[in-house]
Amino acid sequence: MTPLGPELLAHESDTVDDDGAFARAMLAGLAGRLRRLPCKFFYDEAGSALFDRICELPEYYPTRTELAILAAHAPAMADRIGPAAEIVEFGAGSGKKIRLLLAALERPVAYLPIDISGPHLLAASADLAKLYPNLCIEPIVADYTRPFGLPPMKPAARRRAGFFPGSTIGNFAPAEATRFLRQARGLLVGGGLLIGVDLVKDPAILHAAYNDAAGVTAAFNRNVLVRANAELGADFRPERFAHYAHYNPAAQRIEMHLVSLEKQNVSLLGRCFEFAEGEAIHTEDSYKHTKLGFATLAATAGFRADAVWSDSNGHFAVFWLEAA
Repeated sequence: MTPLGPELLAHESDTVDDDGAFARAMLAGLAGRLRRLPCKFFYDEAGSALFDRICELPEYYPTRTELAILAAHAPAMADRIGPAAEIVEFGAGSGKKIRLLLAALERPVAYLPIDISGPHLLAASADLAKLYPNLCIEPIVADYTRPFGLPPMKPAARRRAGFFPGSTIGNFAPAEATRFLRQARGLLVGGGLLIGVDLVKDPAILHAAYNDAAGVTAAFNRNVLVRANAELGADFRPERFAHYAHYNPAAQRIEMHLVSLEKQNVSLLGRCFEFAEGEAIHTEDSYKHTKLGFATLAATAGFRADAVWSDSNGHFAVFWLEAA
């Protein structure tokens, strides 16, 4: 446990990333015929800060759209959750969205934010504790894509409810999303889940969101190479890899890559990896869903879509999933 203040402690799960996990993922991902890295490794301290900047970009509609949905419908969402709830947030990030929900909830008992980036999580939790000094806040540094445990539910809590905003569920392929939702259902001991979902829309809107004019998403994408240099002693030259993101309509997903601009060799942990000009590292998928499609997916994991709130353009939705 890491102390954050007189009464605020952070739990560190044994699923939290370490250099060994990152190294194994880099070596395995680069050794394959089709090179691929898990997008969770974007989120070191620098990557988390870059993502916060992405969320403020004019092209990046999901954050402001979801915030508007939460601001407009938080009371209705709070009614679904009910009084004296314990809130578990998967991928807590900066903590902006939970504030809208906490303000609407009746007598919330505890807040358990989970994130893989420890420093980022602890800073956000400390800020939130200043606003809610009487709320039990227990930040958990963990990789929520892997099995992990939570502390026992507080005796004063009537139920445990999940919060998973930001359309991060889109980073999971359908089978992976089902596994995550099943795991969340178990952690929530039968409680419900409030979850943000990016919807299928005009590909031009998606292209702009993932290829911003300021180049912040490109820097975010390349940061995994910067991280490999810093943590693993690799000799990537990030400027020699181009950010490339496009929409695959057949799969209903954005695919993000780093494309080698020339023939080059990269050393990593005693191994040499050769890149041809135009060869890519696949770094992220971001699936988009229809409302019906996501409700059907949730049902395969034992959830029933009891309510859905969306913006007038149909760009984004927030679902309330109840354990079936």
